[in-house]
Amino acid sequence: MLDDVQTVADFYSRRRGSVAAGQLRRRLQGIWPDLQGQSILGLGHASPFLPLWHHQARLCIDASTSIAATPLQPDCLVQDDALPFPDQTFDRVLMTHALENATHAPRMLHAAWRVLRNDGRLLIVVPNRTGLWAHIEATPFADGTPYSTGRIARLLQRCLFRVEQLQGALYFPPSPLRSVLRAGPVLESAGRFLTPRLAGVLVIEAVKDMYAAHPAAPAARQVRFRSVLMPAGAVPASRNRADRVLQSDVDHADNAALR
Repeated sequence: MLDDVQTVADFYSRRRGSVAAGQLRRRLQGIWPDLQGQSILGLGHASPFLPLWHHQARLCIDASTSIAATPLQPDCLVQDDALPFPDQTFDRVLMTHALENATHAPRMLHAAWRVLRNDGRLLIVVPNRTGLWAHIEATPFADGTPYSTGRIARLLQRCLFRVEQLQGALYFPPSPLRSVLRAGPVLESAGRFLTPRLAGVLVIEAVKDMYAAHPAAPAARQVRFRSVLMPAGAVPASRNRADRVLQSDVDHADNAALR
């Protein structure tokens, strides 16, 4: 967990954060190379990445879900599960440093689903549970809950998203040493082939699934009756009471007819 002094913005202002941001920008731009005329919403701490599409997008909003990001002056501060935008406003939603820190991850994904257009796409960057970056507390990737590939895929499916592609990024060690940072691009390329499970983050693109089956209503509770052996000729007390009530109703109806 980052302390109060070293915020996410502080991390990206340093050399190690700058190298990490550069590697992530290359990966994000490879997934979304052309967003000409589209509307984009960045959630969490998307300030280092949204400039990729500023010159293309028709609308680009940086919505922070954390006060820690305010030094970079986001466009607005929002609650992660109650986005103040109309339904189907955006073509794309980018989540960075968002889902792992969400108060309730499914509600945040449902909020993103609501503001996306019917053919909208979601791009998420989350810490990888088996990667090194999720375990170094001097980086923002150790803040919050890391994900495995299976867990993030199941979560998206439950929230009516269909995973289109899942990649890894940040394969180089999270070391502040200059020699490691200079070799970052080479280590990044080698890590994709040599240690694919040790990616620092997972990058997932998902599409809004309009045809996903909604969860079925819980099945009606079945009531089972237990048979009880009774002596021949015996009548249950409940049946005697029912017979008396029925006979009383019949007598009342007969008396009314005679009047």
